[in-house]
Amino acid sequence: MVGSAQEALARLSQVKVAIAEACLEANRDPAAVTLIAVSKTFGAEAIEPVIHAGQRAFGENRVQETKAKWPQLRERFPDLALHLIGPLQSNKAREAVQLFDAIHSVDRPSLCAALAKEIERQGRQPQLLVEVNTGAEPQKAGVLPERADAFLRACRETYGLSISGLMCIPPADEPPAPHFALTAKIAARNGLALLSMGMSADFELAIRFGATHVRVGSAIFGTRSK
Repeated sequence: MVGSAQEALARLSQVKVAIAEACLEANRDPAAVTLIAVSKTFGAEAIEPVIHAGQRAFGENRVQETKAKWPQLRERFPDLALHLIGPLQSNKAREAVQLFDAIHSVDRPSLCAALAKEIERQGRQPQLLVEVNTGAEPQKAGVLPERADAFLRACRETYGLSISGLMCIPPADEPPAPHFALTAKIAARNGLALLSMGMSADFELAIRFGATHVRVGSAIFGTRSK
């Protein structure tokens, strides 16, 4: 375990250097890019050394997994920020609002209604990002690009939600650059400041297109067991 922890810390350091270099090339301040360490499927023993190394933002895909492993860690490290980066079922909205500081996967009216209800009930306001399905992939969650403007308007006007930004996951078999550019364009015309774009294989490119949050898992924690 010591060896794998040391490897994770070395990889974390490499990712931070890569982010700084990408920001330098893009003439951006590295402080404007938040590294989300995607810890889904990894236990507390793998996460804790990364926390001790100073990493504070973590990404999870599922409410249930987050509930099982994060409350104890957060008791000990109260300044951690948890980001939900996977799809969210409307019936999990209550737990999601309790657990997460940011939800990156807002994508349909029923979820908007459930989140609005829980935000008001709990008095807790996680950052909300709308997921855009830039590749129009039927198996993926997310709002279609041509419907994004109307959906964002409904989030604000119909449901009273404060939307901070957009998230995208480009198709695995296509160059990501056009998808990052499209997401950034939709965000700009809707006055949204946050862009959750880029993963282990393409976060440096995403930074060039304005990503404010990069979601990096395997490049830090290593390959996930299936």
